[in-house]
Order: sequence, then structure tokens, then C-alpha cells
Amino acid sequence: MASFVTEVLASSGKLEKEDLSGKISKMSRKVEDTKEEVCDMINKRYNDFLPSLQSSEELMLQVDAVSKEMDTLKNCIENEVQNVHVAVAEYTKLKQQLEKNTVIITMLGHLKEFHSAMEEFNKALLEKKYVDAANRLERARNSVGSLKRWKTSELPLLSALSSELTVQRENLIYHLGDEWKRLVIWKLPSTKEPAGEMSFLKVELKLSSACSKDGELKPPTLLSSVLQALAIQGDLQHKIKLFSQVLLKNILKPLVMYASLSVRVTEQQGEGTTLALQCLEESDEERCAPSKVYNKLLLVLKTLHSHLLDVSIGDKMLSAILGELIWEEMSHTIIHECLVHSIPTNSSQLEKYNTVIKETEEFEKSLKEMEYLQGDSTDLLKYARDVNCHFASKKCKDVIVAARKLMTSKMHNTVKITPDSKLRLPKLPAPSSEGKVKQEILKEEVTMENSKQLSAWSLRLPACRISESVQQLMELALDTLCEAVGSSTQSALQLFFTVRNIFQLFYDVVPTYHKENLLKFPHLAAIQHNNCMYLAHHLLTLGHHFRNHLPQPLSEGVATFVDMVPGFRKLGAQCFLAQLNVQRAELLERLSTAHNFCNLDDEDNYTAASKAVRQVIHQLKQLGTVWQDVLPVSIYCKAMGNLLNTAITEVTAKIMMLEDISSEDGNHLQTLCQTIIDEGPLVFIPLAEEKKNKNYQEEVPLYVKKWGTFKELVIVLQANLQEIVDRWADSKGPLAMEFSSSEVKSLIRALFQNTERRAAALAKIK
Repeated sequence: MASFVTEVLASSGKLEKEDLSGKISKMSRKVEDTKEEVCDMINKRYNDFLPSLQSSEELMLQVDAVSKEMDTLKNCIENEVQNVHVAVAEYTKLKQQLEKNTVIITMLGHLKEFHSAMEEFNKALLEKKYVDAANRLERARNSVGSLKRWKTSELPLLSALSSELTVQRENLIYHLGDEWKRLVIWKLPSTKEPAGEMSFLKVELKLSSACSKDGELKPPTLLSSVLQALAIQGDLQHKIKLFSQVLLKNILKPLVMYASLSVRVTEQQGEGTTLALQCLEESDEERCAPSKVYNKLLLVLKTLHSHLLDVSIGDKMLSAILGELIWEEMSHTIIHECLVHSIPTNSSQLEKYNTVIKETEEFEKSLKEMEYLQGDSTDLLKYARDVNCHFASKKCKDVIVAARKLMTSKMHNTVKITPDSKLRLPKLPAPSSEGKVKQEILKEEVTMENSKQLSAWSLRLPACRISESVQQLMELALDTLCEAVGSSTQSALQLFFTVRNIFQLFYDVVPTYHKENLLKFPHLAAIQHNNCMYLAHHLLTLGHHFRNHLPQPLSEGVATFVDMVPGFRKLGAQCFLAQLNVQRAELLERLSTAHNFCNLDDEDNYTAASKAVRQVIHQLKQLGTVWQDVLPVSIYCKAMGNLLNTAITEVTAKIMMLEDISSEDGNHLQTLCQTIIDEGPLVFIPLAEEKKNKNYQEEVPLYVKKWGTFKELVIVLQANLQEIVDRWADSKGPLAMEFSSSEVKSLIRALFQNTERRAAALAKIK
């Protein structure tokens, strides 16, 4: 029995291992014993010198026997190791076969799961259990996905399974879409109709409450099922996005943009709820107030929330999904179509705007309760709360638009400005205590340093005419600065620099916009000159009047317009000088037709010269008519004097160039020049209201530099040699004050024949 067991165990390899272990243990003991005996023998042989030859021979035989046993044992171990390698190879092959079988079984399991899911899907779809159908379809999709992930699988069925999955998904989406169309019914105007307020009256949204066969209402359950299934299939976002776009375009935006539109909600038992737009005939407002807009929008959104959107999709309400899609565009529309126009245009109305801010807060609170909104602060509420900033921006925009309109209006409508004219400056509140102290200290210092008072005429404009539009522009600037007083620092800065921009705009726009007319019409050039001087005059003190009433840093010296004064003065002067150059050129052109005033005994030459002189006088009189009531007296006199001086300088130069003047020519020349002397000063006759300035007519030589020269020339043309010599008076007479000796000699040679008397007279001209 023992031998049979041994054989069986040996065949399994276990006995052999036990024998090997036992043999190795025994061999180890024998080796240890032999080692001790050998050591003992060696010790006795070489240490104790005992004779042990016989013992040594026996020991050698024992060592040989142990060595043979070890060789046998070594061969046995090597055989066993070889057997182990063979067994490992067999085990590996068996394992691979097992894994392959496992893969096949797993794939068969996925195929079974796919088939079961598709069967259950078809059953659920027939029963309109859309959520179950969507879940089964997702399970089938996962099974196909698992099959595709096996790299070793090359089943030809995979493409067929994928196709079937796609077909059934489209089938489910179609059924869900069909149910959605039955539950949410839009009635929209034709795209061929022109977009407008009336076209939106055809917009209608019906939220149907379809009945089941037994007559029980089931829209909430059905709707929830449809929406859940759409969410599972990943098509809900797309469906709600399309719905949100139509809702925004056809209901929400029109309600904000058109004040006359309102929404009508009707509920019918068994039919559902209908939202439709209607027109309010009694509403004639151009823009709808924020409160009315909020009420209309809330009516729509509350109705949608009650009958459509009060459904939870995962961890989110459907109203939250819709809110994320529509809020940005809806709030943008409310801001730009409603709130922008509700911003007050006057700072006194700003306090009333708190009502709008409160209404906006309530509106957003209602939206948050229905979960349309999630955040704490939105752009809509921020915009409403930043009313001061928006007020300033709106005011600035309106001011710039109004200013530009004034600048591009006609300039010839004028108003009379007198030295007593003053700006209608508003009564401003008393400055702060610190400002008062500074003012008092400054006043004391000025009083101590300047004991003399300024003249009553200091900082007063002379009488003139300016454009009515410029006066209105100045009033606009004053009103804007008044709005800055008492405003926040940011608003005050915006408003102040808008006023600066008004004047900068005038500087840039008016000369360009009216360029042709300013060169063409002397009347407008004079008005533009006065306009610039008027603005420059008031810009000197405008900033000083408001500075102490404005917040920092404006109150510390920033609020000034003085730096713009030189630019405006230069602009006005350049405009008028350009017109003077045009008039000067016209005068010279007219005088060029006088044939250089030579041979006036010829009738044609005299007629041409006379006509030229007449045209010059006429031009000066016309300019006098145009300018006299417009320009300040001093500017008018300088301008007319300059032009008259140009004319007589040209006439004098032409006469001085004549080499031979007959007595008849001299008479004609004297007549023409006398005409200028008689009629030229008439342009300086003051207006009725300027009689007190009559003395400026007597000061013609002051404004016409060559007036004395011209009068001396006329005297010389009719004088004899002795009279000329007497007026020269050895370089001390009036003639010597206006002409050089060479010029007088040239005149004498042209007027008189070569005689001893002429030679004697020429000798006296030194």
C-alpha cells in the first residue's frame, strides 16, 4: 500500500520533492560530520602528531562515498528542474486558451445585453415611456461601445449594430420632436412680411395640455418624460436653444422695444395656455417705462415657468437652462432699449431714479425665485445702480450732439452784444468752509497789493454782433457746468471735460464746415471773428466762476479754460485776415484795369481809370455796409483803413511811375484822387447809435497810413514849381515828411518841362 502511494505521489512530483528535501538534509548532516572528522584528523596529524594513517584512509573512502552521493543528487535535481520548465510552458498555453474563452464569453454577454436593450427600447417607445426608451438606447450604445473597445474583435456585426443604433436614435428623436411640437405650438408671422410692430401682433405661443385616452390630463408627466429623454440623448440643449431664440425674437424683445405692445395670457380647460401679443391703443409713449417692461416680461416668464419650465433635468431646473441662454441678450436689450432712455437728463431728477433701481432689484429677485437667474449681481442691476455715471455719459453725449448741431447751423442769424452784456451765470451754492477761507485770504492779499481799482471797462466786450448759435453754445456750456456742480467726482470730471470738448469741437469743426462761406462772404467772416473773440473773452473767467464749487482735482486748478484763449483769438484773427486778403486782392484787381493812369487825355483811358476808382469806392462802401454793424468799432476802422490804404498806396505807386504828366493828365489825375479823398472817409461815418464815437472819423490818418502821402500827392499835381519848393521847405515841410527828395524830383520832371526854373527848383530839393 505504501509503495502504491509512493508511486502515485511520485507521479505527481510531490514525493520526489520530499525525497529531495530529505536527502539534501541528510547529505548536509553527513557533510558536517565528515567536515568535523577531517578537521579533527588534520588537527591530530599536524598538531598532535599522532599516527593516524589508518584513520585517514578510512576517512578518504568516506569522502569518496559522499561525493558520489552528491553527484547522483545533482543529476536528480537537474532532471526535476527540466520537468518544471516543461510544466510552466503547458500552464501558460492553458492560461491563454482560458483568456480567449473568457473574451468570447464577455462579447457574447455584450451582444445579449444589446439585444435585450433594443427589445426593451422598442417596447418602451410603443408605450411612450420615453425616459425608459432613452435609457435602454443608452445601454445599447454602451454595449456597442464595449464591443468596439476589444481590439481582437473583428465581428462583422459591429457595423450593423452601429447602424441600427443610429436609426433607432433618430427614431426616438423624431418621436420626441413630434411630442414637443404637440406640446409647444408657435404661430409666427410670415417671413415675407416687413418686420415691424404690427407684424408681431400675429405672434402666438400655445402650451398644449393634451389628454390621454381615459381623459386624464397628463401634460406635466408627458412633458417631463420628453424633456428627460431629450436630455439623456444630449438633444435638450439644442431644442431649448432654438426655443429661446424664437422666444427672444418674437415675444421678449418686441415687448421691450415697443411701448404699445403687451402680452395676453388665456387658459382653456383641456386645451392649454396661450400667450399672444396685443396692441394697447391708449399707449402713445415712444419708450416704455422700466416698470411696465418688467411687468410684461415677468408675465411671460411666469407663465412659461408654470406650464413648461418647472421641470428638473438632472441637478438643474429647465428654467435655469433657458435663463442661461436668454439672459445675456435680454438684459442687453432692456439696457439699450429701455434703461438708456430712462436715465434722467437733469441732475435734479436723479433721486427719483431710485424707484427704477428698486424695480430692477425686484425684477431680478423674481427671476431668481423661478431659477432663471443664478448669480448675485448682473449687468442689468449694475447698469441701473451706476445711474450717476450713465447720467453723465448720456448728458455728455446729448451735449456734444446739441453742440455739433449749433456749430453746423447757419451763422448769419446774429444777436447784438454790448459792453453791458453779461452771461446769465447761475446762482451757485456757497463753497465749502476751506474754500471760503482760501477765498478770504486771497481777497485780502489782492486788496493789500492792489489799492487801485480796475477800470469799469475792464474785461468788457466792445459792441458787436455774434451768431445766435454761439450764444446758445455758451449757454449750453454753462448748463453743463451747472450739472457738474454737486455731482460725484467721476461725473463732474466727465461733464467738465465735455465742456472743454465742446469748445475744442468748435475750434475744429466750424472753420472746416463753413470754410467756403467764410472766404466767400465778408459778412460771415466778420461774424466768425466776433464769435471767436466772444468765446475767448468768456473762457478767461468761466473756469474761475465754477472752480470752487467742483470736487477735487477740479477745484485745485484743473478747472480752467484759459489755455484755450490764445487759440480762439488766433482762429478769429486768421479768419478775418483771410477775408481781408481776399478783399485786398479784389481792390488791386479793379485798379489793374485803370491802364496805369497814363495818357488820361485819351477818353478811353480816362473812362477806364474813372471806372476803376468808382469800383474801388463802391467796394469799400459795400464792405462798410456789411461790417459796420457787425464788427467792433476799432476793428472796423482798422479793417477799412487797411483796405483804403491798400487802394491809395496802389494809386500813388502807379502815379509815381509816370514819366510824363501833361497839364490835362494832371487835372484828370487830381480829379480822380480828389474823388478818393472826398468819398473814402465816408466809410468811417458812425452809425446813429455810435454818434459818441464820431471822433474816429476825424482820425482817418490814424487808420490809413498813406493818407497824408496821398493828400500831398494831390496838392503836388495842381501846384506850381514855387509851391512845391515851398512845401518842401528845405526838407522840413509837409511834402518832405511824405516823400523822399528823389520821388519829388521825379514828380517835378514828369509834371514840368525842362526849363531853367525847373532846374532851379530841382536844385532846391535836397
